[in-house]
Amino acid sequence: MVDKRASLGHPSQIWTRGLERRLEMMRREVPLEGKRILDIGCGVGAFVRRLREFSQDVYGVDIDEERVREGAAQVPNLALSVGEYLPFADDTFDVALLHEVIEHVTDDLVTLREVRRVLRPNGRAVVFCPNRLYPFETHGVFLGRRYVFGNVPLVNWLPDVIRNRLVPHARAYTHAGLQRLYRRAGLRARLHAYVFPGFDHVTARRKLVGKALRIALYPLERTPLRIFGLSHFVVLEKV
Repeated sequence: MVDKRASLGHPSQIWTRGLERRLEMMRREVPLEGKRILDIGCGVGAFVRRLREFSQDVYGVDIDEERVREGAAQVPNLALSVGEYLPFADDTFDVALLHEVIEHVTDDLVTLREVRRVLRPNGRAVVFCPNRLYPFETHGVFLGRRYVFGNVPLVNWLPDVIRNRLVPHARAYTHAGLQRLYRRAGLRARLHAYVFPGFDHVTARRKLVGKALRIALYPLERTPLRIFGLSHFVVLEKV
């Protein structure tokens, strides 16, 4: 049996400082108050719960029945669905969030086309997804049939044929590759930026080390070295 962390990712069970920072970045670019919002790949609903502080009209979908059931016990409006076939009518949402999700879906292009379909005119899609230039692969690797979970250095810098053999379960995107993807889906970028890690696990073990990493690396998001960030942060609008 394949480790669920490999096939579906590892969604947050708790709200962390790193997630709060990403939400703050999202709020600077996208109005949330009173909007109809969809979180695609919601897991147990961590983002849905937090977004409901800005709007009561928030929905979440996920492919994992176990996670949806767990989340639905505490968060309303969670449903079972794949990203390629969203159970909503056209022009339903003002905002769609895909937080570290499109790298896991079966078809990322079809998923983004579905996002475009359910967005209202002038609706916004917020995408966080893995950056191919980040020095570590965070989804673990397969060594033959053995799955090794954790941060593995330099895997994403290998040629596609090697990287795809080691990491067949999760995509990582170059700037140009992600740009081609969302343009083919009929979306255009209002913002294409990068975000460095939250270092929440490091901080939990060694507070001063985590704080030092944040102080050292977060300013790089405003320099040319931002291209080595952990994730793309893209705000898209319906063309």
